[in-house]
Amino acid sequence: MALEIGQIRHVGLFTATVKQHARFYSEVWGLDQVSETADAVYFRGSSPEPFIFSLHQNNTRGLHHIAYAMADENAVRRAASVLRESGVRIVEDPHVLQEPGGGFGLRLIDPDGRCIELSSGVSTHMNGWRPKNVEPRSVCHIVNNTPDLERITNFYTTVLGFRVSDWSGQQMVFLRSESKHHNISFNAAPHASVNHIAYLVSGVDEVMRGMANLRKHGIEPAWGPGRHGPGNNIFCYFKDPFGYVAEYTSDIDYIADESKYEPKVWPRSPESMDRWGISAPPSPELRQAMLGEPDKGWL
Repeated sequence: MALEIGQIRHVGLFTATVKQHARFYSEVWGLDQVSETADAVYFRGSSPEPFIFSLHQNNTRGLHHIAYAMADENAVRRAASVLRESGVRIVEDPHVLQEPGGGFGLRLIDPDGRCIELSSGVSTHMNGWRPKNVEPRSVCHIVNNTPDLERITNFYTTVLGFRVSDWSGQQMVFLRSESKHHNISFNAAPHASVNHIAYLVSGVDEVMRGMANLRKHGIEPAWGPGRHGPGNNIFCYFKDPFGYVAEYTSDIDYIADESKYEPKVWPRSPESMDRWGISAPPSPELRQAMLGEPDKGWL
């Protein structure tokens, strides 16, 4: 039975400096803080999702979890049965979620030790958004590093039901669970870690406003602006002050007809990394930040 996984809802990261890190995302990056606990802070974008990003206290950096939408409670319960039959480790059985927006969901562990939440029935924000210089709407995608690209691709496609959209040589795979070209990608690396998170904004004008806004705070682009080959999205990458890489992106492709779409293998070349040809390749410093620290995951 195929799982009925929808769009990416939110991403949580570990950080050793939750309150200071939170100020960057609320005061500079463009998100709104919606909730705070003793060891976590939650942020919304301009979409109706209750939150799209969270920071969680930990001594080392790494992924806390990634959340995906499901249609309803029955879909969550069916997913739990399928996952158990496939031998997938479930660390939280279907239950009422204790996070902003509530809802009903489960959490599983992928082969790299990452925690994935599948949830339904969350409440939404219908108003209250404060206009600002740049307004990230949602998480467009997350890229994770993996020591075994074949294994992780096989798990996400055969067990979770994601589809391959494109490849970047033998280095990266771009996966989708709905019509957006990709909402998760994996990059071959020596260890599992977070590569970067991309936040969707309304268009190229807002990508440029985001650049201008960060420059006012003394943060220059680490790569971009440009337009990627796989996904066709406009990009601009920044290193946040606490060790992670974040991206403003827009104009990503959507796949209208699944039956006619064939994944493409893009060459690993400057032309496919930036089709406009105006940005130099990522610097060694940015590549090191994207490589991240080895993430032990949920042991």
